[in-house]
Amino acid sequence: MPSRKRVEQFIHAVVHGDHDKAIMDFYHADASMQENLEPPRRGRENLVAHEKQALANLQEMKTHPPETVMVDGDNVMIVWTFDATDKNGVTRRLHEITHQMWSDNHIMQERFVYDSATAWQIVDNE
Repeated sequence: MPSRKRVEQFIHAVVHGDHDKAIMDFYHADASMQENLEPPRRGRENLVAHEKQALANLQEMKTHPPETVMVDGDNVMIVWTFDATDKNGVTRRLHEITHQMWSDNHIMQERFVYDSATAWQIVDNE
């Protein structure tokens, strides 16, 4: 069961742009990530490689501080907002809820839930 402090350390890493390092530091070696109802990606090394590839296609990824964080035993839910700016300077926004299952102070399973119809819509640069 993660402490609130451990979850806050994870959030801090993500908000400050250390996405792939956060996966290495906070995810179990056999962790999985799943987008909505898509098949999960498995294995921390695979998760890091996927994240690095996604970020390499962007000019910038801004992670807003979470709107809501709930910690209940091994279950953690985070409401995130991400702004991804592509190489052409176009910024798109994603609002998602993340449900994490922790084990031994590491994330074992993570599922991202979002409305695919409104995901990654273009936003004005703020």
